Amino acid sequence: MRFFTHLFATLSISATRSKTLLPVSAGLRLLSSAVFAISIQLPMATSEESLRLALTEKQAAVDAQADAVRNLKVRSGASQAEIEAAVEALNNLKVEAGAAARRLQAALSGNGGSAAGSREAFRQAVVNTLERRLFYIPSFKIYRGVAGLYDYGPPGCAVKSNVLAFWRQHFVLEENMLEVDCPCVTPEIVLKASGHVDKFTDLMVKDEKTGMCYRADHLLKDFCKEKLEKDLTLSSEKAAEFKHVIAVLDDLSAEQLGAKLKEYQITAPDTKNPLSDPYPFNLMFQTSIGPSGLSPGFMRPETAQGIFVNFKDLYYYNGNKLPFAAAQIGQAFRNEISPRQGLLRVREFTLAEIEHFVDPDDKSHPKFGDVAELEFLMFPRGEQLAGKSASPMILGKAVSKGIVNNETLGYFIGRVYLFLTHLGIDKDRLRFRQHLPNEMAHYAADCWDAEIECSYGWIECVGIADRSAYDLRAHSEKSGVPLVAHEKFSEAREVEKLVIVPSKKELGLEFKGNQKMVVEALEAMNEKEAMDMKTTLESKGEVDFHVCTLGKTVSIKKNMVSISLEKKKEHQRVFTPSVIEPSFGIGRIIYCLFEHSFYTRPSKAEDEQLNVFSFPPLVAPIKCTVLPLVKTQKFDDVAKVIAKSLTAAGISHIMDTTGTSIGKRYARTDEIGVPFAITVDSTTSITIRERDSKQQIRVSIDEAALVMKEIIDGQSTWGDMVWRYPTHSATHVEDE
Repeated sequence: MRFFTHLFATLSISATRSKTLLPVSAGLRLLSSAVFAISIQLPMATSEESLRLALTEKQAAVDAQADAVRNLKVRSGASQAEIEAAVEALNNLKVEAGAAARRLQAALSGNGGSAAGSREAFRQAVVNTLERRLFYIPSFKIYRGVAGLYDYGPPGCAVKSNVLAFWRQHFVLEENMLEVDCPCVTPEIVLKASGHVDKFTDLMVKDEKTGMCYRADHLLKDFCKEKLEKDLTLSSEKAAEFKHVIAVLDDLSAEQLGAKLKEYQITAPDTKNPLSDPYPFNLMFQTSIGPSGLSPGFMRPETAQGIFVNFKDLYYYNGNKLPFAAAQIGQAFRNEISPRQGLLRVREFTLAEIEHFVDPDDKSHPKFGDVAELEFLMFPRGEQLAGKSASPMILGKAVSKGIVNNETLGYFIGRVYLFLTHLGIDKDRLRFRQHLPNEMAHYAADCWDAEIECSYGWIECVGIADRSAYDLRAHSEKSGVPLVAHEKFSEAREVEKLVIVPSKKELGLEFKGNQKMVVEALEAMNEKEAMDMKTTLESKGEVDFHVCTLGKTVSIKKNMVSISLEKKKEHQRVFTPSVIEPSFGIGRIIYCLFEHSFYTRPSKAEDEQLNVFSFPPLVAPIKCTVLPLVKTQKFDDVAKVIAKSLTAAGISHIMDTTGTSIGKRYARTDEIGVPFAITVDSTTSITIRERDSKQQIRVSIDEAALVMKEIIDGQSTWGDMVWRYPTHSATHVEDE
């Protein structure tokens, strides 16, 4: 109770001290966040391990006393008083064991065991409202739908459109990015070069009788989590084992994963039938380009490859200058084995991706100072490995200490934070988590995920990665087209130049039809790789060399290649740029925004709970409603005039001229997140109602559209308008 008293006191003080009133939506979101956090994150007074140990000891005592009671009953000569005393002791021990079990259950569930139920109930309320009000629904619903495919309805489309419009404004316009739009169908050779054909897989198992497919790691993770949350008889050693399995899940090979499934006797969830051994399943949708079937292709799993293959032309378009960024918004496709969690894991989804090309020797950013003072939750890998939690950190300090690899990466982390919080994501349920070593690709310099907490836990919604030069090099090697940048010197410089001269004759004799791929791989070596090869060839006469395009290691002999460093005068430097890639899962961001914006409040009669989405005007699907107070011709005519002026101002709106009470009409629009309602109760002036505070101001009819435009465009806040115009407390407010 003390927490809520303090929270409301804080909100009241903030509103009193400021000319601009604290938006009620912010307070309600804060309250919602606090309640949600309490429900799922109550600290345990005693550690789980000690509670499990205590329960084990109590249960052992119960078993021992039960044996003693049985022995007394079969032993001749035992008095009735002795037996009754032993039974009473057994009952007391059972009571103590039951209390220990309840303490453990409370610790596992949080908040007295109601956390999981609270999360599920909250999620169900959100999803029911979203589907009933047609934000989104399962695709092909009349044919029982297809898992992992969803349709956005009118309000959902509007929210998505507003999010993408703000993304373009915040990133593409602000950074002068080059936007492209590439095909969804991608030739196999492109995705072969990127590694998707060979490596874009998840491990799958099948029900051996029905053929139903499941993701192997999901089955193992769900089993371990259920045991940890519900099995009160679990020993502390077994609990630690399950926690370790969850922690190393991403590192397990197919064989190790299969061994664990068998060890724990995990079966198909729906039928309890035995499962096959795990095997890799490629997540791309395969197709063929053209009627012959001779040109294989895939539906793209990401939009980035279209940008990489166009680098040469984009670099030329940009005046042959670095750094520059290219951006793309588009559909991507992943044939998920067992999609679940609604919009969070689907088979077709919208990505918004940025590829920022930068000199690998200079990853500073001229605008880093604009975000350096931002402070937000960061979760570096060191804190994760030490078992700590995310904590507030100033971005500039994280970069200067080397926690974040470079300024450009840090700059985009800061810009992503601003983007998400402006949309309406709760900053206290947003963190930036650094990838652990086992999550990092071998070529990546540093990777961070923007994770948003919702009822499903912490969800990765944006990835911000320094991918080094891997992608451009891979496509250069596969296509034979150099995807490089140039730095011209003001005067010639003497430099040591790596010279690699493959002997095509010797390589042809040895590798025949594969000669070209071996030559290209040798020529693509960097200086360290080449000089290491030279040293080994001089000492041993041959060296093992991995050729990516062949997918195997070959033996290179001394007579097959010449490697040297030669001093040359150069007028320019030729290099492959590094890439900083922020990648946004738009559907995931939108779903988390739905949860963060949702709350309920009692009706005036307090006989029901009314649903509200507290979307900021920036992303609200409809900006305002126009409502004649009563159904009369003169009010309807005024409403039409106002609607026309709103249309001319580019403000989305709806008119509700039904005869139902004004309170019910307010509630209908609150439920789809409309932030403002214009109520026509006069032929000269109208009232404007704000959704979350339910405050009203009175303005003239001629000013209605101008006031709305000023707020929607962010030039003024609702608090500014309350300060500027007289507030209104008409009797029709009480109808709610």
